[in-house]
Amino acid sequence: SIYKFTEKLRPGSTLVLKKENILSLDLSESAFTEAALETFQFQYLNNAIYRGWTDLLKVKPSQVKDLEEIPFLPIEFFKNPLVVSSPVTASSVLFTSSATTSQTPSTHVVNDIRWYEKSFLTAFDFFYGTPTDYCILALLPNYLQRQGSSLVFMCKRLIEESQHPFSGFFLDNIHDLLAKIRLLNQSGQKTLLIGVSYALIDLCDSGIILNENFTVMETGGMKGRRKEMLKQELHTYLKNGFGIKTVHSEYGMTELLSQAYSLGDGEFHAPPWLQFRIREVDDPLRIRKDHKTGGINVIDLANQLSCSFIATKDLGRITEKNTLELMGRYDNSDVRGCNLLLGEW
Repeated sequence: SIYKFTEKLRPGSTLVLKKENILSLDLSESAFTEAALETFQFQYLNNAIYRGWTDLLKVKPSQVKDLEEIPFLPIEFFKNPLVVSSPVTASSVLFTSSATTSQTPSTHVVNDIRWYEKSFLTAFDFFYGTPTDYCILALLPNYLQRQGSSLVFMCKRLIEESQHPFSGFFLDNIHDLLAKIRLLNQSGQKTLLIGVSYALIDLCDSGIILNENFTVMETGGMKGRRKEMLKQELHTYLKNGFGIKTVHSEYGMTELLSQAYSLGDGEFHAPPWLQFRIREVDDPLRIRKDHKTGGINVIDLANQLSCSFIATKDLGRITEKNTLELMGRYDNSDVRGCNLLLGEW
């Protein structure tokens, strides 16, 4: 069983950071730095995979005094289900990524689902307001057709929180969705339409027009159903088809417990407990200090019981406004920034 945890917490280690104020909208930069450094020490002690990676890089935790000195774990390691910093229990929740038959999906064991719920509910309220103000329509057919999607978990909770009778998931019942959209257009109800890219394009091609009360949020991914499009090209297509001025985006992944949002400007804004760093493409252990493109590293303080320091396979840059602009992905989806060092592991 993947839930079998073989290593106990080291003597004397305690979950000193399990405090609600980490996921606070008032988290200052200095408090973030302090929490991140403490999180690194805790996860080094209690996460066998992260400790092994840190030791391989010859990083001595006692000498890490700055965020730039913290190692980032290549996201490939989440193909191993035990990237955890506390014992797996019967209440642990298993999230898995979508994958083709030739790929191994990522696996994220969440040992306290309340951290995930607190993270996405607080962030949603910060960027969009309370879910009870919205009707939430989730168009995520490929996610609904498999088990273990963290995105479906998040949307399900937001739908429950909205308490609107029309809120819900839509798979093949496109006529029901179109009927609800027409009624929502007439009522003036604030509505969030969140969906995977190809499903939003399919809906857009139906000819339905949305009014100013609709917020359209794409979560990325053609999933082989349509030709891949640049983000700007996709948004232009949806704006023209739906008759709307902006398209929002959500940036999250199975391995994280937090999301960043683009509010229609093409730049992703993060809640205070989530930060991004950009690493050199040809030197994955070096962090860029400029605004040029590189591999995206993530510090996610919500991920206390797993790993908060992750090197993704995405490319991006930090803008002058300290927002994240996505630029694409590494050409080989299974070769990430630290692939050479992974060969030694």
